[in-house]
Amino acid sequence: MTRTWPRPLRPGDRVAVVLPAGPPAPPLLAAGLDLLRSWGLRVDPVPAGRHPRLPYLAGDDAARAAQLQAVWCDPDVAAVLCGRGGYGALRVIDLLDWDAMAAAPPRLFVGASDITALHAALGPRCGVVTLFGAMVATDAVRDPQAVEHLRRALFDPPPVLDGGPRAWTLVGGRATGPTAGGTVSLLAATLGGPAVPPPPDGAIVLLEDVTEAPYRIDRCLTQLLRAGWFDRAAGVVLGSWQDCGPPEEVLDVLADRLVPLGVPVVADFGFGHCPGQLTVPLGAEVELDADALTLAVAHPGRGR
Repeated sequence: MTRTWPRPLRPGDRVAVVLPAGPPAPPLLAAGLDLLRSWGLRVDPVPAGRHPRLPYLAGDDAARAAQLQAVWCDPDVAAVLCGRGGYGALRVIDLLDWDAMAAAPPRLFVGASDITALHAALGPRCGVVTLFGAMVATDAVRDPQAVEHLRRALFDPPPVLDGGPRAWTLVGGRATGPTAGGTVSLLAATLGGPAVPPPPDGAIVLLEDVTEAPYRIDRCLTQLLRAGWFDRAAGVVLGSWQDCGPPEEVLDVLADRLVPLGVPVVADFGFGHCPGQLTVPLGAEVELDADALTLAVAHPGRGR
């Protein structure tokens, strides 16, 4: 099913920052809210908190789920931006009223890392394209290039994404299809849950991770392969593998597990946990040109 592109933001729009996973550092959250206001956006207050016994969670599960559901179902909110990842998004998926959220008007949703779990459920269940990119209560708000990629994705989505000077072709060719994916370890963690459907036919899979040793990346990819997650993939785009061990060892794992799929593969495309991270759409129709190292994105009013 083709997903809806939420309309781009305009100055004066109201946006909400949510914390469905870990608690942010207050100075980073304040900087992120100031950034959004500098773009002419109206920003809701953020009810930041912490779980009484589990300090890695920004409040108990019910409160985090209620915060997300409330702003998603508020017709005046034009975008929902996750403050940070960490851990915790998986714990709220089964507490959300998906029927109510699917009935809400489409709006932009932004997050990365642990928020992969929400992308995997919210995008297909609500029928919207979501954005995997810089989060506004992380160090990304101090990265001018990442901030500009996020701003443009929100206000003026580019018709073509390229991975920059570091991107290179692992397997050549072209493929067209909807994007899916995110952080590999979180994708593996969603397997078996009722709220998360598998990738659609002909998916262009976007993958990245952080602080996962090569053998752990191997385990996650093997788990996804065994579950049939890649069976309908038409192409693969690899992002960053920050602090995952020696790059050559990581590449050996990725090549061993993914090249046998027989689909185009691009490496080092510049999204994920890296400086200057791209904001990339999930659920959007794209054309991957693995030789030209580009993703042409079909967006309403722009074509592809």
